[in-house]
Amino acid sequence: MAEGHANELARAAVQWKSFGAETVQPAVGFSQVFQPDTLTFGFIAPLESYPDRPAPTMRDHLALARTADDAGFSAIWLRDVPFYDPSFGDLGQVFDPMSYAGFLAAATKRIAIGTAGIVLPLRDPLAIAKQATTLSHLTDGRFILGLSSGDRPAEYPAFGVDFDTRSDRFRDAYALIRAVTEESFPQYHSTHFGTLDGSLDLVPKPQGGRLPIIAVGRAGQSVEWLAQNTDGWIWHQSDFARLGGVVANWRAAVPGPQFKPYGYGTFFDLDRDPDAPLSPVRGLSIGRKALIDLWRRQRDLGVNHVALNLKMARRPAVEIMDELGEYVLPLFTAG
Repeated sequence: MAEGHANELARAAVQWKSFGAETVQPAVGFSQVFQPDTLTFGFIAPLESYPDRPAPTMRDHLALARTADDAGFSAIWLRDVPFYDPSFGDLGQVFDPMSYAGFLAAATKRIAIGTAGIVLPLRDPLAIAKQATTLSHLTDGRFILGLSSGDRPAEYPAFGVDFDTRSDRFRDAYALIRAVTEESFPQYHSTHFGTLDGSLDLVPKPQGGRLPIIAVGRAGQSVEWLAQNTDGWIWHQSDFARLGGVVANWRAAVPGPQFKPYGYGTFFDLDRDPDAPLSPVRGLSIGRKALIDLWRRQRDLGVNHVALNLKMARRPAVEIMDELGEYVLPLFTAG
């Protein structure tokens, strides 16, 4: 009986290894969002402005996602906000990010769908791994798993989790996700989440054999840890004078000759006046001519991606997309 069971496990492992190797495509989402010496642009959902409200309307959100896709933007990023916390006053895209990712992927063709980011210390890492590898297949490799430790301490007691353990829980959960998505019948002892004794295997494995995982924010870790372990980093950026130093520190921490991208997320408002200079407000409020110059300089510094949050914008999202798509994106197209 034991020998028969072992043979069944071996056959299953070969079957899923073969499935991963023979019928899947590379992680096209990651490679189109992050390219050496190239700057790409995406949006942090929701694709609308709502400066005076905690929640967006989500009106026409599917049509706007298709507009972003057709215009050539590289990614839509989904935040993980499980509760409405009045002290923060922002519910993001309202919908659960993993469910919403599948919905958006079914309605779009090329644009990458990423999370920015799943609050990993509050989540079951095995459930996240299963959802992420499923999305890897259902999106044809367009899914990018972005992970964070969250910025809302009030959520931790609601989940019964000690806020002070979040950094350690993040590392533990990250290692567990890597183990179950990259190994067949792994053995892993988790301090916070559980134990795998080698008798279970998570399926499906991700397309391309490895799930693209980036850090969103610091996630309670050092820059060195992020550079050693994750595939890239998106941070918030409000002080552009410090940007060159941030990118240089990141590049210095990345091991060897590997390409691990750096990007930033920011509030964004495109001024109707194309000659408007950069405004000294929170985020990025600017006319398109100054914006093009700014982004060219940032590309030369080594920034690979900018994720635009339209919450504070004064113009409809579709107007901003149309202007960027016509005048800005063609200047930054790879090749």
